Amino acid sequence: DVQLQASGGGLVQPGGSLRLSCAASGGTFDDYAIGWFRQAPGRQREGVAFISPTENRIWYRDSVKGRFTISSDNAKKTVYLQMNNLKPEDTADYYCAASRQRIILSQIRRGESYPYWGQGTQVTVSS
Repeated sequence: DVQLQASGGGLVQPGGSLRLSCAASGGTFDDYAIGWFRQAPGRQREGVAFISPTENRIWYRDSVKGRFTISSDNAKKTVYLQMNNLKPEDTADYYCAASRQRIILSQIRRGESYPYWGQGTQVTVSS
């Protein structure tokens, strides 16, 4: 089974950028679809972005469209989340998760669709 390691979080001013990485080990990287989730204090976990390289599918939640970009580097077994024009409301712990099963569109944003999770990386957007 795959193991995931998220990194790249930090403190950034509004309008700034960060790139999160989700490094995979074990399993066959190409077999997995990867989702990024976030959870802010006192709020529910929410799906942020999704990539399935084998199916050439990408999804973003509406509030990050045009600001966040998800990409996959199979050679490095890593999925990236480039986050630009960050806003205070993007502040949260960010997690990556993986699934070997195909996830239909309506289920992409649900954490229950992903059996494998990495630890979180904290993103704080503040002046």
